[in-house]
Amino acid sequence: MIRKMLDHARKHPGLVPQLFFIVLGMGGAGAYLIRLAKGPHVTWRHASNPEPWNNLPPTFQYKFVAVTTDYESLKKEGPDF
Repeated sequence: MIRKMLDHARKHPGLVPQLFFIVLGMGGAGAYLIRLAKGPHVTWRHASNPEPWNNLPPTFQYKFVAVTTDYESLKKEGPDF
């Protein structure tokens, strides 16, 4: 497959930068995902720790999204014309 890509790049040299940036982006995305998976509270061994969320300290900051909405401004009797 790599051989075919190189032959195709020789025939169409304008695709070389595009292929370079695609490979660079895929490598960066893979490195980012590996970095995310190596957090201090992430485990890959579920046999020794089947419920890792029970071992978290009470001060652990969970990554939840808190959306606050002013519900009083949403209550209207009818549309404004």
